Amino acid sequence: MAAPMLDPIHLRTFVAITEVKSFSEAGRQLGLSQSSVSEHVKRLEQFAGRKLFERDTHSNTLTEHGRAMLEFARSILETNARAKRHFGQSSKRRALRFGACEDLAIGWLGDIIRPFMEAHPDVDLDFTIALSNHLLTAFDEGRLDLVLCKRWPDGDRGRLVFSDRIVWTAATKTPVFRNDEAQLVLYPPPSITRFMALTALEKAAVPWRIACTSGDLNGLATATGIGLGMMAHASTLIPQGLAACEEDARLPPLGSVDFIQIERKAGDRKLLAELSQAIDRKAAAPRKHQDMQL
Repeated sequence: MAAPMLDPIHLRTFVAITEVKSFSEAGRQLGLSQSSVSEHVKRLEQFAGRKLFERDTHSNTLTEHGRAMLEFARSILETNARAKRHFGQSSKRRALRFGACEDLAIGWLGDIIRPFMEAHPDVDLDFTIALSNHLLTAFDEGRLDLVLCKRWPDGDRGRLVFSDRIVWTAATKTPVFRNDEAQLVLYPPPSITRFMALTALEKAAVPWRIACTSGDLNGLATATGIGLGMMAHASTLIPQGLAACEEDARLPPLGSVDFIQIERKAGDRKLLAELSQAIDRKAAAPRKHQDMQL
């Protein structure tokens, strides 16, 4: 025989009694007869095996067990309400799993994400910020619908959004060398900018030392900003407080990197297309500005 369960209807009646301090008033508010209210309390007391109220002609006072039941009742009713809200809304809501490399997530994407979310209050955006390789792995495993990230040098995957020059950055425009070694601030592998920086230095036979490694851009920017070393970074996305290093014979050029977009063919095509177009418009604006300056 199944064990008795707490009935939310009985719990709602119980909570109402504690709030209005009256069996009859609780019944009136809930549209229940006096006998139904008493029966609901009786069932709860049978479940608990304890009295829940001390009753007299003038008041209904909760017993110690009644106070415990009140806590359980409020918790159960709130859980039921949250479940009802969740499943009542879930059929109307849409999910979009979007991943972007940190260079773009900090600052650049704000002008895209904010208006997009305001225009789509029914969309739950699951936003992932990670190294490009990790984003591509997540996409391949079916965990992301749209990815905006860097393309590995000589790679051909993804649709080109824009290209940007990779430059050496530091706290000032002066390159950071100590004991004739380039001092570096780098992401851990498999970072694309790390690969480009170390490959360029090795080809140019420039001695180097990694002064700081950090898995997030804020950490890298902080280390670079206090003068620990230089960070290889996209020229139009340099973090605030840092500067591109002036030309120095000891520093080899780093070339450029492509920022690409990859979309899943399944899913909400209209939603993906709208976000993709917003990204394209944002990418086109700085290129036009740069073209006018050349």
